[in-house]
Amino acid sequence: MAGGYDDRDGMIWLDGVLVPWRDAKVHILSHAMHYASSVFEGERAYGGNIFESVRHSKRLLRSGDLVDIDIPWNVAQIEAAKAEVMAANGLSDAYVRVVAWRGSGEDMGVASQRNPVRMAVAAWEWGAYYGDAKFKGAKLDISKWKRPSPETIPCHAKAAGLYMICTMSKHAAEAKGCSDAMMFDYRGYVAEATGANIFFVKDGEVHTPTPDCFLNGITRQTVIGLLNERQIKVHERHIEPGELEGFEQCWLTGTAAEVTPVGQIGDYNFEVGALARDISEAYETRVRA
Repeated sequence: MAGGYDDRDGMIWLDGVLVPWRDAKVHILSHAMHYASSVFEGERAYGGNIFESVRHSKRLLRSGDLVDIDIPWNVAQIEAAKAEVMAANGLSDAYVRVVAWRGSGEDMGVASQRNPVRMAVAAWEWGAYYGDAKFKGAKLDISKWKRPSPETIPCHAKAAGLYMICTMSKHAAEAKGCSDAMMFDYRGYVAEATGANIFFVKDGEVHTPTPDCFLNGITRQTVIGLLNERQIKVHERHIEPGELEGFEQCWLTGTAAEVTPVGQIGDYNFEVGALARDISEAYETRVRA
């Protein structure tokens, strides 16, 4: 599939109906366009099966609750919509995007109680998020933006507005020749990349930031499970910036990123080592099981 995301062949599920890709449009005065009143899920299908599909659908509804968007579809209906989109587009290995938002209606201020909540599901073929970094190790910048305090945002929602500083950070990173950026949190601890959780290795044990002010990713949880199965000690804790120098390996996890080794973060270098490769391969096996 090539070309802009608004100009492709295929079908998109929109408010309960499959419509031609190019006709899946919303009005310019949709509330989400102006106030970021939108939540979404990114999922991957392998061999025709969406990995942890139900968990993603449940998280979409939880995200809606957290940002006061009452999504009028239940888990079973969301699951059926995803299956319908996959079949209509003849896809087996694909990326699936489900998005719910406040549409256009009687309200066009900050409040939008009278506007309908809408939902769409699209799917397309999408390769490795970081290209050949899965083999060579991604190069990360260090963002100037920090993940905010939970007192300022619904940090456990997968909500569109929370990605504004992520987009800015990734743009700055790409301008420096990097694949992504690592972000600290509001306290100065290591947090995550712009769209992926982060893990480090030292002396055969794994360290990963406590997700107390950012999303506890489904892929993150899967990888912790894989490490536990291998009886590898996992420390979920606050990680100080000064510790980066002492870590030997690093990788990112996420639906888009899958498991991607990291070779460099700012001035800190990491080996694309055996454990990173093993977990990456184990994850590939798990999602296709």
